[in-house]
Amino acid sequence: MKSDPDRLLDRSPRAVAGLYLLFGAACAVAVDVAVGTLSGSAAPFSPARLAGSLALVGASSVFVYGAVRHHSRRTVTAREELETSNQQLQVLSRVFRHNVRNDLNVVQGYADLLERRLDDERSRECLATIRETTEDMVEISEKLRVIEDASPGPVEDRVDLVTVVREVIEELDDDRNDVDLSLDLPEHAWIHADDSVSYPVREVFENAISHNDEPGRRVLARVETEGTTTRLEVHDNGPGIPEDERAVLRAEEETPLSHASSIGLWLVKWMCELQDGTVRFDATDDGTTVLLRFRAAERPTDG
Repeated sequence: MKSDPDRLLDRSPRAVAGLYLLFGAACAVAVDVAVGTLSGSAAPFSPARLAGSLALVGASSVFVYGAVRHHSRRTVTAREELETSNQQLQVLSRVFRHNVRNDLNVVQGYADLLERRLDDERSRECLATIRETTEDMVEISEKLRVIEDASPGPVEDRVDLVTVVREVIEELDDDRNDVDLSLDLPEHAWIHADDSVSYPVREVFENAISHNDEPGRRVLARVETEGTTTRLEVHDNGPGIPEDERAVLRAEEETPLSHASSIGLWLVKWMCELQDGTVRFDATDDGTTVLLRFRAAERPTDG
């Protein structure tokens, strides 16, 4: 059902202006009586003064009507534009995930056939570039699934951040055979979030583990609660995130995203904000530190 541009908070601009006029008139009478009483006048109020006050209230009610009408129309227009943008985003996401991915699978299949027929090094290098590019595009399509699955709105659920971290570490077990992983975790750390919070946590650990080619890879993860905030801090000794990729976390508008890791960083920021959380990336010569903050929650009574 389309919104009525002539309504604001379930009241029309005319009703808002009418209520303002009634309230303003009542206040004008009350003020005039109070002034007459305090000044010691014989009459409870002055007709001339009251008429002036009522005229001012009437004129201002016209302004209120125009302002409310303008604001409600702008609000409805913005809401309709947002709904259209969300619909376009969902359609584009589905098209990319299904149609484009099917085409990429065809490209990968022919690349496998060509690999068995090529015998010169230059052709194999070109084929490797094709394969790497298609794999990156397939990875992007998987990350875009998060957009379809996300449920924007107030977060009412509670999850144990420590359990989420342990489950993510277990899923990445094959990628961390030669990683010195240190965990500093309490027994539990409940936060206001839903199950989708596992995405930014997984992405942060994947960046720390999989994208670190340095010898002696080290990752330190810590969860702690201070007051109403629960923090997950992940530090690695890798080469750090390139400046152009970290820019997506600082920008208030979209920036060019060229590959899957850039998409991943943007989604980490977006998914954390959907959970009423924040994310911060600090890159130095010693590596990268990622800090995720969430609202702390009480342990569920049935947990």
